[in-house]
Amino acid sequence: MLITPASKFIFIGDSITDAGRDPAGEATPWNPRAGTGHGYVSLVEAWLGATRPGERIRIINRGTSGHTVRDLAARWETDVLAPAPDWVSIMIGINDVWRQFDTPLRADLQVHLPEYRATLENLVTRTRPHVKGLVLATPFFIEPHRADPMRAMMDAYGAVVRELATSYDAVFVDTQTAFDAVTAHTHPMTLAWDRIHPSPTGHLILARAFLAALGAL
Repeated sequence: MLITPASKFIFIGDSITDAGRDPAGEATPWNPRAGTGHGYVSLVEAWLGATRPGERIRIINRGTSGHTVRDLAARWETDVLAPAPDWVSIMIGINDVWRQFDTPLRADLQVHLPEYRATLENLVTRTRPHVKGLVLATPFFIEPHRADPMRAMMDAYGAVVRELATSYDAVFVDTQTAFDAVTAHTHPMTLAWDRIHPSPTGHLILARAFLAALGAL
């Protein structure tokens, strides 16, 4: 596995990462089970705790519902750099794309591709020298038809993530491909009613993709 023992690992992103997390973002005495939320981050934490208990990897969830890469940049110092993690995972871009479709008249809420690329690369360059490992995960739209306008745009944002992962020696997680493998056999609405917010099965698909990329499976 790529993660070394006693590592502090911060996951940051939007509602998919948030998944109802405790404000502390990790297990606490008053909320031991739901600290990291009910999504893929909690499943990654549970897998590591069950299969590698002696390695004592500390998982912290810094996902915030509704956020774009612009919002991440505004809280990067306090939520990522100040805690001095050993590893950081970034999965962002869904709302950057989605706002261009569900609120097309609200240009102030939309993050177009050039800004997305520049902002994400800035976060990566600020972070990479200070961590042992960085994970970059694509945004996704659980829609198998690649010609769908929102799917096509999401793929373009995902391509930026792939490029940055290669350029900055980051672990790359292709969440879209992970979902495509399953939607080849089932309708996307069985994984997410809005094709964005995953069911428990959808979160397990994400967790498996992350764990596989980290060499933990």
